[in-house]
Amino acid sequence: MSKSPAKARRTASLALAATAATAALTLALVTSASATDGAGAGAGAPRGGRPAAAAPSVSGSPEAAFSRITVFYGAYIDAVYDGDGTRAKQLRAAYLSAPLQRELAKWEETNHADGVLRAQNVPLEWKVVYVDSGMGKTNADVTLTWSGSDTTRLHVQADLKTRKILSITG
Repeated sequence: MSKSPAKARRTASLALAATAATAALTLALVTSASATDGAGAGAGAPRGGRPAAAAPSVSGSPEAAFSRITVFYGAYIDAVYDGDGTRAKQLRAAYLSAPLQRELAKWEETNHADGVLRAQNVPLEWKVVYVDSGMGKTNADVTLTWSGSDTTRLHVQADLKTRKILSITG
């Protein structure tokens, strides 16, 4: 018995699809095995049967005063860490209110330290946590980690309308 040309094409097509699926499954198994054995595993690949950790994420909005506080501290610490004094001054001018800039200049003259960081050196880590908003202001706590568990906690307040940082205390 001979098959019709349509049946022959269908059979060939199914055979080709089955071969492709087998090849893909084999490749997936080989790739998975090499990723879990530590040899050539990529970032975030599962190890020892444990699921990969979620990728870190950061979000914000140019309209939110709290986002402005987080962006300022991240960029400012990076600029100071990199020794980019020009960029640090630009960030102060863009994110800090004029009265706060004057207040920080006086504080820095008296204390011989960076008024934004309240220190002479640069923290190794930073974290900004939303506290609350009201009376036209948003409040956040900034924790600066220096080494080990040595931290400084600052309270930062920003204006909801201008989104400028109004005060840094702590």
